[in-house]
Amino acid sequence: MAFKIAPPFPIDNTPVYHVDMEDGVLGKANNNGTIIINKDVPCDKVQDVINHEMVHINQMRRGDLDYDDKNVYWKGKVIPRSSIKEGAKDLPWEAEAYRNA
Repeated sequence: MAFKIAPPFPIDNTPVYHVDMEDGVLGKANNNGTIIINKDVPCDKVQDVINHEMVHINQMRRGDLDYDDKNVYWKGKVIPRSSIKEGAKDLPWEAEAYRNA
């Protein structure tokens, strides 16, 4: 039996891995083009997390978002990670992901 999953499911073969993650973290879009999902995310929420993280993957692909251990780079601006609350809905890259996921 076949079924369809509506985009933005990673139809482009974006690798998705389920791993142990710290409490409160549901997923992460890696700048190597992969997505990791907290293995404890309930099955009925996994697609929502993938959709959210795919927005970040697309932000990175178009050159708007990048990060390293110390900084987030958003549209040419350097934002020290120590100055932000990761995942906060008011961060511009998160606002887009919450709006479009």
